[in-house]
Amino acid sequence: MKTYTLAELAAEVGAEIQGPSQGIIRGLGTLLTAGPEQLTFLANPKYRPHLATTKAGAVLCTADDAAALAVPGLIVKNPYLAFAKLSQLFAVTPEAPSGVHASATVAETATLSEGVSIGPGVVIEANAVIGEGTIVQANTVVGEGVTIGANVRIYPNVTLYHGVSIGNNTVIHAGSVIGADGFGFAFGEGRWHSVAQVGGVRIGNNVNIGANVTIDRGAMEDTVVSDGVILDDQVHLGHNVTVGEHSALAGKAGISGSSHIGKYCMIGGAVGLAGHLTLADQVNILGMTLVSKSITQPGTYGSALPADNERRWRRNTARFRKLDELYRRVVALEKQQQNHD
Repeated sequence: MKTYTLAELAAEVGAEIQGPSQGIIRGLGTLLTAGPEQLTFLANPKYRPHLATTKAGAVLCTADDAAALAVPGLIVKNPYLAFAKLSQLFAVTPEAPSGVHASATVAETATLSEGVSIGPGVVIEANAVIGEGTIVQANTVVGEGVTIGANVRIYPNVTLYHGVSIGNNTVIHAGSVIGADGFGFAFGEGRWHSVAQVGGVRIGNNVNIGANVTIDRGAMEDTVVSDGVILDDQVHLGHNVTVGEHSALAGKAGISGSSHIGKYCMIGGAVGLAGHLTLADQVNILGMTLVSKSITQPGTYGSALPADNERRWRRNTARFRKLDELYRRVVALEKQQQNHD
């Protein structure tokens, strides 16, 4: 079990220690549940009352909140960021053994760099290239001509179709499918005709892709996920979508084909983005919003209605259906008033 003194933890994130610095930290916890050998943090103001009662070994917080602490504090400007960095010291992800498992199938023309770990049942097809220190876990399929950078971690049952490229230090969680055909069909002669999807998918460096994410290959040009992007579970990117650097998409967001998301955008859960749209840099979209036209200015946008009391919701829904009629009546009254004046 990994253990650290408060002084060691403070040095990792440049924190100022309030109180004794000799305490030992063995794990992580919340303000409500952490014990004397666990580290926690305060980022959301609604949890501030718990500072006086927490039993944690230490709390990451700002200088403004430190006065309320009854236990040692690590004083930083951004407690959640500091917690994220320190949490890596206590990570419990199992280490993968280096080498190729006996049950893996590796094409003769594939290139495996030093220190790779190829798990049981993995299939690596012709001309694939896997970088140094990369881990490919059980039953993953690496298609023909796929290139994977250094220190990538691919969890079990991932499928990388042909022609996909993955940058360095990227993580792909279980069940994700990258490079399937985009939804391209032409209707005629009484049926749908498939449009060949001849592009690929390019994933940048330091990208984190959640479980069961689907990223379609481009129709003619590549689908692109830029450096530092994070995709939550069950996100879908259609063909030829581009996602700018360090943008974040929450679970079940669906981005239709040929749309462009700028840098440092935040897309909430279950957001739907229509095709061929552009979002400017630093656009935030609230959860369950439907985006049907491009957004050209940074800012926060939303359209979903929050939950409400059932009776009030039903009344408001009934009134909403009469909105067009009400609008026309108001316009007619305004014209009458203008004529009268």
